[in-house]
Amino acid sequence: MLNHLSSAICLPLDAASATLVGRVWLNDVGPVLVCIKPDGVYDLSSAAVTMSDLLELDDPAAAVRQHAGTRLGDTEAILKNSSQDERNPALPWFLAPCDLQAIKASGVTFISSMLERVIEEQARGDASRADSVRQAVVAVIGDNLSSIKPGSSESAKLKEALLAQGAWSQYLEVGIGPDAEIFTKAQPMSAVGVGAEVGIHPGSHWNNPEPEIVLAVNSRGQVQGAALGNDVNLRDFEGRSALLLGKAKDNNASCAIGPFIRLFDAHFSLDSVRACDLAMQVTAANGFCMQGSSSMSKISRDPLELVEHAFGPNHQYPDGFMLFLGTMFAPTQDRHGPGQGFTHELGDVVTVSTATLGCLVNRVNASDKVAPWTYGIRALMQDLNRRRVLKA
Repeated sequence: MLNHLSSAICLPLDAASATLVGRVWLNDVGPVLVCIKPDGVYDLSSAAVTMSDLLELDDPAAAVRQHAGTRLGDTEAILKNSSQDERNPALPWFLAPCDLQAIKASGVTFISSMLERVIEEQARGDASRADSVRQAVVAVIGDNLSSIKPGSSESAKLKEALLAQGAWSQYLEVGIGPDAEIFTKAQPMSAVGVGAEVGIHPGSHWNNPEPEIVLAVNSRGQVQGAALGNDVNLRDFEGRSALLLGKAKDNNASCAIGPFIRLFDAHFSLDSVRACDLAMQVTAANGFCMQGSSSMSKISRDPLELVEHAFGPNHQYPDGFMLFLGTMFAPTQDRHGPGQGFTHELGDVVTVSTATLGCLVNRVNASDKVAPWTYGIRALMQDLNRRRVLKA
Protein backbone atom coordinates (compact mmCIF):
# COMPACT_ATOMS: atom_id res chain seq x y z
CA MET A 1 0.00 0.00 0.00
CA LEU A 2 2.86 2.37 0.78
CA ASN A 3 3.87 2.43 -2.91
CA HIS A 4 0.50 4.01 -3.77
CA LEU A 5 0.76 6.80 -1.18
CA SER A 6 2.58 9.44 -3.18
CA SER A 7 1.69 12.93 -4.38
CA ALA A 8 1.95 11.80 -8.00
CA ILE A 9 -0.75 9.17 -7.40
CA CYS A 10 -3.02 10.64 -4.72
CA LEU A 11 -3.27 14.26 -5.88
CA PRO A 12 -5.39 15.36 -8.88
CA LEU A 13 -3.56 15.84 -12.15
CA ASP A 14 -4.24 19.58 -11.90
CA ALA A 15 -3.34 19.78 -8.21
CA ALA A 16 -1.56 23.10 -8.67
CA SER A 17 -4.88 24.80 -9.49
CA ALA A 18 -7.13 22.67 -7.26
CA THR A 19 -8.55 23.83 -3.92
CA LEU A 20 -8.01 20.74 -1.76
CA VAL A 21 -9.01 20.60 1.90
CA GLY A 22 -8.85 17.81 4.43
CA ARG A 23 -7.94 16.91 7.98
CA VAL A 24 -4.73 15.68 9.55
CA TRP A 25 -4.09 14.23 12.98
CA LEU A 26 -1.50 16.11 15.01
CA ASN A 27 -0.02 14.46 18.07
CA ASP A 28 -1.25 16.08 21.33
CA VAL A 29 -3.58 18.33 19.30
CA GLY A 30 -6.11 16.11 17.49
CA PRO A 31 -7.75 16.67 14.09
CA VAL A 32 -6.77 19.88 12.30
CA LEU A 33 -8.38 21.34 9.19
CA VAL A 34 -5.84 21.75 6.39
CA CYS A 35 -5.31 22.94 2.84
CA ILE A 36 -3.29 20.57 0.66
CA LYS A 37 -0.93 21.83 -2.05
CA PRO A 38 1.69 19.91 -4.03
CA ASP A 39 4.46 21.52 -1.96
CA GLY A 40 2.94 21.11 1.49
CA VAL A 41 0.02 20.87 3.91
CA TYR A 42 -1.13 24.08 5.61
CA ASP A 43 -3.15 24.70 8.79
CA LEU A 44 -6.62 26.19 8.06
CA SER A 45 -7.70 26.61 11.69
CA SER A 46 -7.86 30.38 11.28
CA ALA A 47 -10.52 29.96 8.57
CA ALA A 48 -12.65 27.30 10.32
CA VAL A 49 -12.17 24.79 13.12
CA THR A 50 -14.14 21.96 11.49
CA MET A 51 -14.88 20.89 7.93
CA SER A 52 -18.56 21.37 8.69
CA ASP A 53 -17.87 25.02 9.58
CA LEU A 54 -15.80 25.59 6.44
CA LEU A 55 -18.55 24.28 4.16
CA GLU A 56 -21.06 26.65 5.78
CA LEU A 57 -19.17 29.66 4.38
CA ASP A 58 -20.65 31.31 1.28
CA ASP A 59 -17.44 30.73 -0.68
CA PRO A 60 -15.23 28.12 1.04
CA ALA A 61 -12.66 28.12 -1.77
CA ALA A 62 -12.16 31.88 -1.45
CA ALA A 63 -11.79 31.55 2.32
CA VAL A 64 -9.09 28.91 1.83
CA ARG A 65 -7.18 31.14 -0.58
CA GLN A 66 -7.27 34.00 1.95
CA HIS A 67 -5.82 31.93 4.82
CA ALA A 68 -2.32 30.72 4.03
CA GLY A 69 -1.79 29.16 7.46
CA THR A 70 1.24 27.51 9.01
CA ARG A 71 2.94 24.81 6.98
CA LEU A 72 2.53 21.52 8.86
CA GLY A 73 4.70 19.38 6.64
CA ASP A 74 5.50 17.99 3.23
CA THR A 75 2.50 16.54 1.36
CA GLU A 76 4.44 13.47 0.25
CA ALA A 77 5.68 12.77 3.77
CA ILE A 78 2.22 13.09 5.33
CA LEU A 79 0.78 10.77 2.69
CA LYS A 80 3.46 8.17 3.44
CA ASN A 81 2.79 8.51 7.17
CA SER A 82 -0.90 7.83 6.52
CA SER A 83 -0.10 4.19 5.74
CA GLN A 84 -1.51 1.96 8.47
CA ASP A 85 1.74 -0.03 8.66
CA GLU A 86 4.31 2.75 8.40
CA ARG A 87 2.69 5.37 10.62
CA ASN A 88 4.76 7.30 13.14
CA PRO A 89 2.17 8.58 15.66
CA ALA A 90 4.39 11.55 16.53
CA LEU A 91 4.05 12.87 12.95
CA PRO A 92 0.94 14.12 11.05
CA TRP A 93 -1.21 11.79 8.96
CA PHE A 94 -4.37 12.25 6.90
CA LEU A 95 -7.81 11.46 8.27
CA ALA A 96 -11.09 11.27 6.37
CA PRO A 97 -11.76 14.87 5.27
CA CYS A 98 -15.26 15.09 6.80
CA ASP A 99 -16.06 15.44 10.49
CA LEU A 100 -19.47 16.47 11.89
CA GLN A 101 -21.39 15.70 8.71
CA ALA A 102 -23.88 12.86 8.51
CA ILE A 103 -22.64 10.18 6.12
CA LYS A 104 -25.42 9.25 3.70
CA ALA A 105 -25.45 7.12 0.56
CA SER A 106 -27.66 6.66 -2.47
CA GLY A 107 -28.05 3.19 -3.89
CA VAL A 108 -29.08 1.60 -7.18
CA THR A 109 -28.24 4.73 -9.18
CA PHE A 110 -26.69 2.90 -12.15
CA ILE A 111 -28.53 0.38 -14.31
CA SER A 112 -25.70 -2.17 -14.41
CA SER A 113 -25.34 -2.30 -10.63
CA MET A 114 -29.13 -2.33 -10.26
CA LEU A 115 -29.26 -5.61 -12.19
CA GLU A 116 -26.59 -7.05 -9.88
CA ARG A 117 -28.65 -6.05 -6.83
CA VAL A 118 -31.63 -7.89 -8.32
CA ILE A 119 -29.37 -10.91 -8.82
CA GLU A 120 -28.19 -10.76 -5.19
CA GLU A 121 -31.80 -10.74 -4.08
CA GLN A 122 -32.83 -13.66 -6.29
CA ALA A 123 -29.72 -15.64 -5.28
CA ARG A 124 -30.52 -14.98 -1.59
CA GLY A 125 -26.91 -13.93 -1.02
CA ASP A 126 -25.44 -17.20 -2.34
CA ALA A 127 -22.53 -16.37 -4.68
CA SER A 128 -22.57 -19.86 -6.21
CA ARG A 129 -26.03 -19.19 -7.66
CA ALA A 130 -25.22 -15.77 -9.09
CA ASP A 131 -24.31 -16.83 -12.64
CA SER A 132 -27.43 -18.91 -13.28
CA VAL A 133 -29.67 -16.30 -11.64
CA ARG A 134 -28.05 -13.56 -13.77
CA GLN A 135 -28.98 -15.40 -16.96
CA ALA A 136 -32.56 -15.92 -15.79
CA VAL A 137 -33.03 -12.29 -14.69
CA VAL A 138 -31.63 -10.85 -17.92
CA ALA A 139 -33.90 -13.15 -19.91
CA VAL A 140 -36.93 -11.54 -18.22
CA ILE A 141 -36.01 -7.85 -17.86
CA GLY A 142 -33.18 -7.51 -20.38
CA ASP A 143 -29.76 -6.02 -19.74
CA ASN A 144 -30.33 -2.48 -21.00
CA LEU A 145 -32.78 -0.28 -19.10
CA SER A 146 -30.68 2.85 -19.60
CA SER A 147 -33.39 4.60 -21.61
CA ILE A 148 -35.84 4.39 -18.70
CA LYS A 149 -35.98 7.60 -16.64
CA PRO A 150 -36.66 6.91 -12.96
CA GLY A 151 -40.14 7.99 -11.91
CA SER A 152 -41.38 8.49 -15.49
CA SER A 153 -44.58 7.16 -17.04
CA GLU A 154 -42.43 4.68 -19.00
CA SER A 155 -40.97 3.29 -15.79
CA ALA A 156 -44.49 2.94 -14.33
CA LYS A 157 -45.58 0.93 -17.37
CA LEU A 158 -42.49 -1.28 -17.08
CA LYS A 159 -43.31 -1.88 -13.42
CA GLU A 160 -46.82 -3.01 -14.33
CA ALA A 161 -45.46 -5.39 -16.95
CA LEU A 162 -42.87 -6.89 -14.61
CA LEU A 163 -45.40 -7.26 -11.79
CA ALA A 164 -47.58 -9.22 -14.16
CA GLN A 165 -44.63 -11.55 -14.81
CA GLY A 166 -43.75 -11.83 -11.11
CA ALA A 167 -40.37 -10.22 -11.81
CA TRP A 168 -40.62 -6.98 -9.84
CA SER A 169 -37.93 -6.31 -7.23
CA GLN A 170 -37.29 -3.89 -4.39
CA TYR A 171 -34.14 -2.84 -6.27
CA LEU A 172 -36.09 -2.05 -9.41
CA GLU A 173 -38.45 -0.03 -7.21
CA VAL A 174 -35.68 2.39 -6.21
CA GLY A 175 -33.71 2.03 -9.43
CA ILE A 176 -36.42 3.18 -11.82
CA GLY A 177 -39.27 4.14 -9.49
CA PRO A 178 -40.06 7.68 -8.25
CA ASP A 179 -38.20 7.38 -4.93
CA ALA A 180 -34.41 7.11 -4.74
CA GLU A 181 -32.73 4.89 -2.17
CA ILE A 182 -31.08 7.12 0.43
CA PHE A 183 -29.65 5.47 3.53
CA THR A 184 -27.25 6.16 6.37
CA LYS A 185 -23.90 4.66 5.44
CA ALA A 186 -22.03 5.42 8.67
CA GLN A 187 -22.01 7.66 11.71
CA PRO A 188 -20.36 11.11 11.76
CA MET A 189 -16.63 10.88 12.51
CA SER A 190 -16.50 7.13 11.72
CA ALA A 191 -15.16 7.23 8.14
CA VAL A 192 -11.53 6.26 7.57
CA GLY A 193 -9.16 8.13 5.28
CA VAL A 194 -6.42 7.42 2.78
CA GLY A 195 -3.91 4.77 3.88
CA ALA A 196 -6.20 3.26 6.51
CA GLU A 197 -7.63 -0.25 6.54
CA VAL A 198 -11.24 -0.78 5.49
CA GLY A 199 -13.30 -3.38 7.32
CA ILE A 200 -15.22 -6.40 6.01
CA HIS A 201 -17.57 -8.10 8.47
CA PRO A 202 -15.92 -11.44 9.39
CA GLY A 203 -19.18 -13.26 8.71
CA SER A 204 -19.32 -12.16 5.08
CA HIS A 205 -18.19 -14.47 2.26
CA TRP A 206 -19.41 -12.42 -0.75
CA ASN A 207 -18.43 -8.76 -0.78
CA ASN A 208 -16.78 -6.08 -2.88
CA PRO A 209 -15.57 -2.48 -2.95
CA GLU A 210 -17.82 0.21 -4.39
CA PRO A 211 -15.91 3.11 -5.99
CA GLU A 212 -17.99 6.26 -5.75
CA ILE A 213 -17.92 10.03 -5.76
CA VAL A 214 -19.03 11.62 -2.51
CA LEU A 215 -20.60 15.08 -2.46
CA ALA A 216 -19.86 17.49 0.40
CA VAL A 217 -23.15 19.27 1.17
CA ASN A 218 -23.74 21.99 3.77
CA SER A 219 -26.75 22.55 6.05
CA ARG A 220 -28.51 24.60 3.35
CA GLY A 221 -28.36 21.74 0.86
CA GLN A 222 -25.62 23.43 -1.18
CA VAL A 223 -23.01 21.16 -2.75
CA GLN A 224 -19.62 22.70 -1.96
CA GLY A 225 -17.24 20.06 -3.27
CA ALA A 226 -16.57 16.36 -3.78
CA ALA A 227 -14.29 13.53 -2.71
CA LEU A 228 -13.73 9.88 -3.54
CA GLY A 229 -15.27 7.09 -1.51
CA ASN A 230 -15.37 3.33 -1.06
CA ASP A 231 -18.81 2.20 0.08
CA VAL A 232 -17.71 -1.30 1.13
CA ASN A 233 -20.55 -3.71 0.34
CA LEU A 234 -21.51 -7.13 1.72
CA ARG A 235 -23.44 -8.77 -1.11
CA ASP A 236 -24.38 -11.87 0.88
CA PHE A 237 -25.84 -9.98 3.85
CA GLU A 238 -27.91 -7.57 1.76
CA GLY A 239 -28.87 -10.34 -0.67
CA ARG A 240 -30.35 -12.43 2.13
CA SER A 241 -32.63 -9.59 3.22
CA ALA A 242 -32.99 -5.87 2.59
CA LEU A 243 -33.55 -5.55 6.34
CA LEU A 244 -29.87 -6.41 6.77
CA LEU A 245 -28.82 -3.26 4.92
CA GLY A 246 -27.54 -1.65 8.14
CA LYS A 247 -25.40 -4.69 8.92
CA ALA A 248 -24.23 -4.90 5.32
CA LYS A 249 -23.15 -1.25 5.20
CA ASP A 250 -22.33 0.13 8.63
CA ASN A 251 -19.44 -1.79 10.18
CA ASN A 252 -16.18 -0.68 11.74
CA ALA A 253 -14.07 1.06 9.04
CA SER A 254 -16.48 0.05 6.26
CA CYS A 255 -16.63 3.64 4.98
CA ALA A 256 -13.58 5.27 3.36
CA ILE A 257 -13.60 8.88 2.12
CA GLY A 258 -10.71 10.93 0.77
CA PRO A 259 -8.00 11.60 0.29
CA PHE A 260 -9.31 15.18 0.31
CA ILE A 261 -12.40 17.22 -0.52
CA ARG A 262 -11.96 19.28 -3.67
CA LEU A 263 -13.93 22.50 -3.29
CA PHE A 264 -15.89 24.00 -6.15
CA ASP A 265 -14.15 26.98 -7.73
CA ALA A 266 -13.32 28.33 -11.19
CA HIS A 267 -11.49 25.09 -12.04
CA PHE A 268 -13.88 22.48 -10.63
CA SER A 269 -17.69 22.37 -10.49
CA LEU A 270 -20.66 20.02 -10.35
CA ASP A 271 -20.34 19.63 -14.12
CA SER A 272 -16.82 18.34 -13.50
CA VAL A 273 -18.33 15.71 -11.19
CA ARG A 274 -20.88 14.76 -13.83
CA ALA A 275 -18.03 14.15 -16.29
CA CYS A 276 -15.90 11.98 -13.99
CA ASP A 277 -14.78 8.49 -14.96
CA LEU A 278 -13.72 6.48 -11.93
CA ALA A 279 -11.17 3.69 -12.09
CA MET A 280 -10.83 1.00 -9.45
CA GLN A 281 -8.20 -1.67 -8.88
CA VAL A 282 -7.94 -4.50 -6.37
CA THR A 283 -4.54 -6.16 -6.00
CA ALA A 284 -3.37 -9.00 -3.76
CA ALA A 285 0.03 -10.25 -2.65
CA ASN A 286 -0.42 -13.43 -4.73
CA GLY A 287 -0.58 -11.42 -7.96
CA PHE A 288 -4.36 -11.28 -8.30
CA CYS A 289 -5.56 -8.07 -9.93
CA MET A 290 -9.06 -6.89 -10.74
CA GLN A 291 -9.83 -3.63 -12.48
CA GLY A 292 -13.12 -1.85 -12.99
CA SER A 293 -14.61 1.51 -13.80
CA SER A 294 -17.65 3.63 -13.17
CA SER A 295 -18.69 6.52 -15.41
CA MET A 296 -20.77 9.31 -13.92
CA SER A 297 -22.21 9.98 -17.36
CA LYS A 298 -24.24 6.77 -16.96
CA ILE A 299 -25.87 7.64 -13.65
CA SER A 300 -29.65 7.33 -13.82
CA ARG A 301 -30.41 10.26 -11.49
CA ASP A 302 -28.50 13.55 -11.63
CA PRO A 303 -26.37 14.27 -8.53
CA LEU A 304 -28.51 17.29 -7.65
CA GLU A 305 -31.63 15.14 -7.87
CA LEU A 306 -30.09 12.74 -5.37
CA VAL A 307 -29.29 15.66 -3.04
CA GLU A 308 -32.95 16.72 -3.28
CA HIS A 309 -34.04 13.20 -2.29
CA ALA A 310 -31.75 13.35 0.75
CA PHE A 311 -32.40 16.94 1.89
CA GLY A 312 -35.50 19.12 2.03
CA PRO A 313 -38.61 19.96 4.04
CA ASN A 314 -38.79 16.39 5.37
CA HIS A 315 -35.16 16.08 6.43
CA GLN A 316 -32.46 18.58 7.40
CA TYR A 317 -28.80 18.21 8.36
CA PRO A 318 -27.66 21.08 10.61
CA ASP A 319 -24.02 19.97 10.31
CA GLY A 320 -24.26 19.14 6.60
CA PHE A 321 -23.82 15.72 5.05
CA MET A 322 -21.61 13.67 2.78
CA LEU A 323 -23.54 11.86 0.05
CA PHE A 324 -22.22 8.79 -1.78
CA LEU A 325 -23.62 8.87 -5.32
CA GLY A 326 -23.63 5.12 -5.99
CA THR A 327 -21.63 3.02 -8.41
CA MET A 328 -22.10 1.14 -11.64
CA PHE A 329 -19.36 -1.27 -10.59
CA ALA A 330 -20.52 -4.73 -9.48
CA PRO A 331 -17.71 -7.25 -10.08
CA THR A 332 -18.48 -10.62 -11.67
CA GLN A 333 -14.87 -11.72 -12.30
CA ASP A 334 -14.36 -15.21 -10.86
CA ARG A 335 -11.72 -15.31 -8.15
CA HIS A 336 -12.12 -18.66 -6.39
CA GLY A 337 -13.65 -20.81 -9.09
CA PRO A 338 -16.08 -20.78 -12.03
CA GLY A 339 -19.37 -19.11 -11.21
CA GLN A 340 -18.15 -17.89 -7.81
CA GLY A 341 -17.66 -14.26 -8.86
CA PHE A 342 -15.49 -11.85 -6.91
CA THR A 343 -15.09 -11.45 -3.19
CA HIS A 344 -12.44 -9.76 -1.09
CA GLU A 345 -9.58 -11.49 0.66
CA LEU A 346 -7.90 -9.93 3.67
CA GLY A 347 -4.88 -7.92 2.58
CA ASP A 348 -6.38 -6.72 -0.72
CA VAL A 349 -5.27 -3.20 -1.64
CA VAL A 350 -8.06 -1.13 -3.17
CA THR A 351 -7.50 2.06 -5.15
CA VAL A 352 -10.27 4.36 -6.36
CA SER A 353 -9.15 7.16 -8.65
CA THR A 354 -10.18 9.84 -11.12
CA ALA A 355 -8.10 12.59 -12.71
CA THR A 356 -9.76 15.52 -10.93
CA LEU A 357 -10.04 13.99 -7.44
CA GLY A 358 -6.83 11.99 -7.13
CA CYS A 359 -6.66 8.50 -5.64
CA LEU A 360 -8.07 6.92 -2.48
CA VAL A 361 -5.99 3.96 -1.27
CA ASN A 362 -6.99 1.44 1.42
CA ARG A 363 -6.23 -2.11 2.47
CA VAL A 364 -8.87 -4.70 3.40
CA ASN A 365 -9.06 -6.34 6.81
CA ALA A 366 -11.81 -7.83 8.97
CA SER A 367 -13.90 -5.21 10.75
CA ASP A 368 -13.08 -6.77 14.13
CA LYS A 369 -9.34 -6.62 13.37
CA VAL A 370 -8.97 -3.04 12.10
CA ALA A 371 -8.26 -0.19 14.49
CA PRO A 372 -11.39 0.34 16.63
CA TRP A 373 -13.30 3.60 16.28
CA THR A 374 -12.70 5.51 19.50
CA TYR A 375 -12.54 9.20 18.51
CA GLY A 376 -16.02 10.68 18.12
CA ILE A 377 -17.81 14.00 18.40
CA ARG A 378 -17.42 14.25 22.18
CA ALA A 379 -13.65 13.81 21.91
CA LEU A 380 -13.46 16.39 19.12
CA MET A 381 -15.41 18.95 21.17
CA GLN A 382 -13.07 18.36 24.12
CA ASP A 383 -10.00 18.90 21.95
CA LEU A 384 -11.42 22.04 20.35
CA ASN A 385 -12.29 23.47 23.77
CA ARG A 386 -8.79 22.70 25.05
CA ARG A 387 -7.27 24.56 22.09
CA ARG A 388 -9.56 27.53 22.72
CA VAL A 389 -8.49 27.68 26.36
CA LEU A 390 -4.81 27.49 25.43
CA LYS A 391 -5.19 30.38 22.96
CA ALA A 392 -7.08 32.57 25.46
